[in-house]
Amino acid sequence: MEFRDYYGTLGVAREAPADEVKKAYRKLARKYHPDVSKEPDAEKRMKEVNEAYEVLSDPEKRAAYDQLGRGYQPGQEFRPPPGWDAGFEFSEHGRPGPEAADFSDFFAEIFGRMGHGPRRGGGARAQGGDHHARILLDLEDAFSGATRQVTLRAPKLDDQGRVTLAEHTLEVRIPKGIREGQVIRLAGQGEPGFGGGKPGDLLLEVQFKPHARFRTDGRDLLLTLPVAPWEAALGAVVRVEVPGGALDVRIPAGAQTGRQLRARGKGLPADPPGDLLLDIRIVAPPATTPKAKELYETMAREMPFDPRKEHES
Repeated sequence: MEFRDYYGTLGVAREAPADEVKKAYRKLARKYHPDVSKEPDAEKRMKEVNEAYEVLSDPEKRAAYDQLGRGYQPGQEFRPPPGWDAGFEFSEHGRPGPEAADFSDFFAEIFGRMGHGPRRGGGARAQGGDHHARILLDLEDAFSGATRQVTLRAPKLDDQGRVTLAEHTLEVRIPKGIREGQVIRLAGQGEPGFGGGKPGDLLLEVQFKPHARFRTDGRDLLLTLPVAPWEAALGAVVRVEVPGGALDVRIPAGAQTGRQLRARGKGLPADPPGDLLLDIRIVAPPATTPKAKELYETMAREMPFDPRKEHES
């Protein structure tokens, strides 16, 4: 997907205040509106202008776009990095409405996930809307539970109409057994109510930070397990360190790279707990010493084996 320069589309600087963005939009709308424009590509250009204004006129979308857009040029290949929106606090009004389907894949990829709860109705007395944010946690927190300080950035307009990020820090209790994608609800931490109505809630969607060894799939924990050739050929019992504690895993004789072992109940704690899935990867020792080279030469003579022929059969 190609990066879209919304500032270039409207012809404004990245530092342009809100009133300047609105003025540029109105000027382009008069020029390209299909009902009045004589430009041959008026409909296409009007769609692009509407999309740019949908983002740059909203402080939350604009802040997210600015966060992602640093260093990208128009037309450059673009993919949002994982966890890019962690720590951004969005309100319900910032999420795309039904008209989002008329915009580009670029727009949908960035903003399609903003906000998950239902919109609040109007009225003299109304409950405040929920706010939404993603937070990144250590995988280990899911095994023991924890209390963590989480800093969120909420986009706002300053007195000059420019987007700023206001930070605030919360203390959040992480329950044992939390899974990626689950939501922690902080009651009353969302948008203030109207006319005496209750405030909304803050909904924190959990993601795990990339781990050097483990991956998760729901409740299951996945690990690539390196084994020596003789462990795979003869079978062995190996010690595996996992966040919940060490366990002994039996490698069956004749195991091959790609085989998956399952240790039931050794995944994320839950009711029922998840499993630990171990993907075997055979690792050959290097022949960096004379003794190691001699052993390999002996194997080559006494254990004739062609892995390519074995693979073909």
